Amino acid sequence: MTLPGRPSLVSFHLLSLLILFFALQLVVAFLTYGYGFCFDEAMWQYIGRNWFRHGMVPYRGGVDNKSPLIFAIYGLSDKLFGVNFILPRILGAVSQTIGLFFVYKIGWNIAEKRTALLALTLYGLSLLWRGTGGKYVSFTESYSVTAVIISFYFFLTAQKPVKFFLSGFFAGIGAAFRLTSFFPMAAILVLAATRNKKMAFVFFLGSLTGVLLFILFLWLSRININDFIAYGITDNFRAGSATDHSILWKLENFFEKFFYSELVLFYPGLVGYFFIAKKNNSILVWLLAAFIGINVVGIYDRVHLKEILPALSLLNAFAIAHLIEHGKLPVQKVMIIIWIVFFPKLLEPLVGLKKWITHEGANAVQSGCQPTAASADEYTQRELGRWIRSNTSAEARVLVAGYSAEIQAYSERMSPSIYFNATQTERAKHEFMEELTRHKPEMILIPRFASYQQNVSPDTRRFIDNFVEMNYTYDSCRYGYAVYKKRD
Repeated sequence: MTLPGRPSLVSFHLLSLLILFFALQLVVAFLTYGYGFCFDEAMWQYIGRNWFRHGMVPYRGGVDNKSPLIFAIYGLSDKLFGVNFILPRILGAVSQTIGLFFVYKIGWNIAEKRTALLALTLYGLSLLWRGTGGKYVSFTESYSVTAVIISFYFFLTAQKPVKFFLSGFFAGIGAAFRLTSFFPMAAILVLAATRNKKMAFVFFLGSLTGVLLFILFLWLSRININDFIAYGITDNFRAGSATDHSILWKLENFFEKFFYSELVLFYPGLVGYFFIAKKNNSILVWLLAAFIGINVVGIYDRVHLKEILPALSLLNAFAIAHLIEHGKLPVQKVMIIIWIVFFPKLLEPLVGLKKWITHEGANAVQSGCQPTAASADEYTQRELGRWIRSNTSAEARVLVAGYSAEIQAYSERMSPSIYFNATQTERAKHEFMEELTRHKPEMILIPRFASYQQNVSPDTRRFIDNFVEMNYTYDSCRYGYAVYKKRD
């Protein structure tokens, strides 16, 4: 495809660009975490496995504050291929690539092909950044953000009610994957109301359909709606939860993510956008809504920044296209500069590649109880999980104390508690202690890494130590974990 009127422009082929960005996503994801699951992937693998293998629906077979849709992806992956992270990462990259295509479509429909290619390129490159969680292609944002992009595409191009309905439907699907999608959904509803109140109602019906379809999915899967609300929503804002941080902590992380990351590369173009004559305020409203959603959660995880990337990419594309047009700049050279400036600094994947080639993780595994590292690396966690699987029966319950989702996933053994991973809310600690007492596991492993002492609350550690002392016998030490077996 050659852009009309620009004979000096290199012929950019949309399909080739999409394939290239799809491949780059997988390179970043697989090289960074080549040995095994990352922490969140392991949690979803464990919960999905219990669901699809043992019929233990989410929140009954393991707790995390995510949508059951992401557990279903990992459960299906486990059912088809066993313990693996390959299929979820491929599916996440596919979803993000679909999002790239619709960003291109939005740019083309609002402006023209040049702007569309610029938006596609900016979004594709920014998805790979460390500062925006480029390595986390398998997370919920990969699906929710794509659904929001499609929703905005149908809204911005809507002339008939069916497109307003589809816009609302995809917004509802985005919210089913991640609740922060309700903010862009609300933004579209307001924008639609300013354009045509009847069409706003159609959009609302589409959104309601998407949400009701998700509720139907919960009902058919026998997932208790109260459990979903408690574990997936309200628990996120309790004392000791992931969002329970001081204002100072939040400010530090806000500035780190928004001003000390690659995200600053977008700011000159964002400022420049306000100086061009033809603006699309819908994209600005989209950016504002996504930004509000990030701040309401207030964790400022890198992967959360993916929610503002599509709008930022489009606004920057409008500004750059305006600069090219009025400054008579050569498009080819501008595109080369964008690739040089926005291309990710691939330090993490290169380190991962080095570890994979040299088997560095294998050499770092400790056979005793005095590990030299502050925490177990992914290779150690994988090997310990496999050791547990080889030394316990398939029906055995095993507790790995602390933040141990990776080990639990690879062990293919069930935890005695739905809180298989350390959770710091008072409710979680109380339920964990009750369930551990009621379902004494055959084996308990306690890490000797410094991270266990630093990150797990003292009352939880004391309870586990006392529980082990009363009911278990020391067996051995494996990979930096003390192993205790239940007394007969």
